[in-house]
Amino acid sequence: MSAESTGGEPAFRIRGFNHVALVCSDMKRTVDFYSGVLGMKLIKTLDLPDGMGQHFFFDAGNGNSLAFFWFPNSPEASPGVAAPVTVPGFGEWISGIGSLNHVAFDVPPDMFEEYRARLKAKGVKVAPIVNHDDSPTQVARSMHPGVYVRSFYFQDPDGILLEFACWLRDFTPEDVAHEPRTAADRDTPLQG
Repeated sequence: MSAESTGGEPAFRIRGFNHVALVCSDMKRTVDFYSGVLGMKLIKTLDLPDGMGQHFFFDAGNGNSLAFFWFPNSPEASPGVAAPVTVPGFGEWISGIGSLNHVAFDVPPDMFEEYRARLKAKGVKVAPIVNHDDSPTQVARSMHPGVYVRSFYFQDPDGILLEFACWLRDFTPEDVAHEPRTAADRDTPLQG
């Protein structure tokens, strides 16, 4: 399943994300949230040519960036199509093909619960903690050795779905056990 060049090396040496670019309705409010609430340093700002808008970049850690465009003539948001309506656990979180469903930030496991409390103290509505495991529901009520990631969701001022997540174990070849579905499978229910 992996693309390799000759010699067993990956076809591309991808080192992570350079940046993920989203669109906001109010750049100042976006800066206030990502820098003021989440503490992400604003590292580059651009006014786009010909009054097209702005493009700002925030440091997301480990050499990765989260970027935002502000376009004065952007269409309005379309929750349920271009993005989820709300966070998992509080309503519909499916989004359309080609949309960005959410951005998950990797946080240290030992700071995970404290970070959730900090966001709540800053007035951010956060969803309950989810302990992701391989059970039929994929959610554990309590911690156990099969929990591979813990996370919680919240939204930015434009309703962009965000997640703080922390990996709890390394993956093994046994963790890749599902056949990829195709567009032709859309009308076929998944077997659970």
